[in-house]
Amino acid sequence: MAITLSPIIFAALGAASSFYWLFPVFRRGLLSTDTLLLLLCIPVVILCLFWVLASLPAGSSSRLIRLIPVRAAAFLAGLALGISAGVQAVPGINIGIPPNTVSGITGTMLDDPRLISGGRAMSAISLETVMKAGGVRAASSGDITVFFQEESAGRLREFGRGAQVFAEGILRIRDDDTYTFNAESLHITQVASPLERFRTNLRMDLTRRFASDPWGGLALALLLGIRDNLDTDLAVHYRNAGCSFILALSGMHLAVIIAVISFLLTKPLGLRPAAIIGACFIVIYCFIVGPLPSLYRAALMYLLGVLAVLGMFRRDPLVLLCMAFLIQLAVTPPAGNSISFILSYLALAGIVIIGGIISNVLKGYIPALILHPVSASLGAFIATAGVSAWFFNDLRPVGILASLIIAPLTTLFMVGSMVWLSLDMIHTSLSFVIGKPLSLVYRLLEITASLASYIPGIRVHSLMVFSASLLLTGLLIWFHYRRTTTGRPELFT
Repeated sequence: MAITLSPIIFAALGAASSFYWLFPVFRRGLLSTDTLLLLLCIPVVILCLFWVLASLPAGSSSRLIRLIPVRAAAFLAGLALGISAGVQAVPGINIGIPPNTVSGITGTMLDDPRLISGGRAMSAISLETVMKAGGVRAASSGDITVFFQEESAGRLREFGRGAQVFAEGILRIRDDDTYTFNAESLHITQVASPLERFRTNLRMDLTRRFASDPWGGLALALLLGIRDNLDTDLAVHYRNAGCSFILALSGMHLAVIIAVISFLLTKPLGLRPAAIIGACFIVIYCFIVGPLPSLYRAALMYLLGVLAVLGMFRRDPLVLLCMAFLIQLAVTPPAGNSISFILSYLALAGIVIIGGIISNVLKGYIPALILHPVSASLGAFIATAGVSAWFFNDLRPVGILASLIIAPLTTLFMVGSMVWLSLDMIHTSLSFVIGKPLSLVYRLLEITASLASYIPGIRVHSLMVFSASLLLTGLLIWFHYRRTTTGRPELFT
């Protein structure tokens, strides 16, 4: 495995540094404006210094001196992007009237309603107006999370994303100074656009088709990201088994769908036409599923991979990952703060870098059939351990082994669910043929996740885990570098 020192990687490092560290520290007042500008000047000084050295006769002959200015410029551009995205990611709400007087809001639903405890529903609303007692209205702006009563959940799901709603209730301020609204009543004031209504009706139809089977909730979660019908106990088992990432739509699920498309199209059409048609299908699929950060990361990487297939640039997984990170952070800055976004990028980076090193080091000692999935699982675990400990307060190492069984079974279940859906659309009686095998696979998933969930997690301090992960990653890279430079000096290219 060669670690490419591409400028794209340096830009991604710069963006991640400023978005997750530099700007948050500045926003909390722990860093003055002068200090921030001074820190930003450091890469500028390095850039200017090496440009001068590169212009000298002795410097122009040094490959290292010629390479550093481009990478320093890319890092600086990444810093600027990260700070800009950080500013845009800060939630800003303009209420227009005193918050404690708000008794109603009007706005547009930004996402599909999700069912929560007690049968209630929640959705993000783009505010347009607020109302207080007496009917006084004021213009407002910003996005707010709204919690709806159980009796409103059905109507919300029926009208879906893009519908304009009016809700009466109470505005609340949370400890982190963000607003939520507890709706006591709901009125649909305007239906969504025809395209959004078509999308909502399609999702509702698929939900109804899968609702009749016990395994339908898992199929909806894996194919469309709809977790409203997912068995709560199964979700808990997956979480305790360290495999909850399998339930979140990401690269694994998209890879299964792409594999089916490639199987059907590559032979009759060829690689490039099949890749282009697959890209169009992925765009439509992402529209139907909705804005899930981990899914968008996988979709972006696939679309960039299609451009690489068309010869626009080299197919390097790490570079494609960094390009997707920069694009997604620039286009949807708030997504950068979501846990799924962070874990998705860290996990794939761990698979590519750490997993690749482990696989290379152990090659010849362990059969490839076992080595590759184990290396990928270890790489993802090491890369995400610190963040998992920070957000969830514990680690589930059992997931390294449990995922080796659950992931293939989940892939088989997804393919079976797609076949079942195709047969059900032709005629409902045909889907019965594959219903029994799907029930069996579902039962195996339940048993495996349940058994793995009995192994307790490890409660550790997140800072210690971060430090251990970085140290282990550094040691692996150093060992791999020492091992390969004697026979394969192309480790750094």
